[in-house]
Amino acid sequence: MRTRASFLFIVLAALTLFLFMLDLSVGAVAVPLRDVWAALTGGDCPRTTVKIVLNIRLIKAVVALLAGAALSVSGLQMQTLFRNPLAGPYVLGISSGASLGVALFILGAPLFGLSASFASLGIAGAAWIGAAAVLIVIAAVGHRIKDIMVILILGMMFSSGVGAIVQILQYLSKEESLKAFVIWTMGSLGDVTLSQLYVLVPAVMIGLAVAVITIKPLNLLLFGEEYAVTMGLNIRSSRGLLFLSTTLLAGTATAFCGPIGFIGLAMPHVTRMLFDNSDHRILIPGTVLTGASVLLLCDLVSKLFTLPVNAITALLGIPVVVWVVLRNKSVTA
Repeated sequence: MRTRASFLFIVLAALTLFLFMLDLSVGAVAVPLRDVWAALTGGDCPRTTVKIVLNIRLIKAVVALLAGAALSVSGLQMQTLFRNPLAGPYVLGISSGASLGVALFILGAPLFGLSASFASLGIAGAAWIGAAAVLIVIAAVGHRIKDIMVILILGMMFSSGVGAIVQILQYLSKEESLKAFVIWTMGSLGDVTLSQLYVLVPAVMIGLAVAVITIKPLNLLLFGEEYAVTMGLNIRSSRGLLFLSTTLLAGTATAFCGPIGFIGLAMPHVTRMLFDNSDHRILIPGTVLTGASVLLLCDLVSKLFTLPVNAITALLGIPVVVWVVLRNKSVTA
């Protein structure tokens, strides 16, 4: 089993690296892989190639890498915490909460005469608050009501409610703010600037570090909260860490890339299927690699066919969701 897992980690790491390099190579102007490598390592290549690779494509590829890992790990955490195979940042309304925070910032700030020019930290902070608010409400209801279907429906109701509030904000907002928000809702990996990357990278890395800390609690929660308590797990502090990690991961990815669906829901299942294992010591790093590689692949396809990345993630994620539903036959933990 360890040999198989080690082999899969090597294959996934190599695949992620290859897709990362290929993402830097593909675009309006094709760049040979050898020139991409030369640009990254300071080797001999045309100056124009260096500018294309380092100033334009590198930021986008890094965003795809981090956003894929962040959304996938947050989905894995939610599926384990709520013991629900269909849980995820998008389905549970966490991404919608982050979207509401961003909408309030982009659309609401100008209505009150506030400037939204400090977008990097402001958008991220608004998304974190929105995601955390939804998580807290869902967790509070989940603590009182153990029915998984109720939690799932609650998340969907949150998404609908958020959509209504956002529509009101769009109706009242100015043309410039409305255009910026509509573009954001389409989901994009290429709108992140270098200054925003300085916020995105630390936030995602902290979220992933907290996720690593929660590996033992997640493994205990696989057997239910009662068993976890008998094994000495502090449920309240563990939930707090999981909420912190998910807020940072899903909130940050949504803030800078828009609401990208299906990655957080589908990739944990793909990882479980590949490794045939439920141990989070294997699942978390495996999910990081599968999520990163798949979103890099989606970015490649979106560039080749000039399509929004959200459409590509949906086309890849829907078959996985259908497979999960058919396999479980009902939404059970």
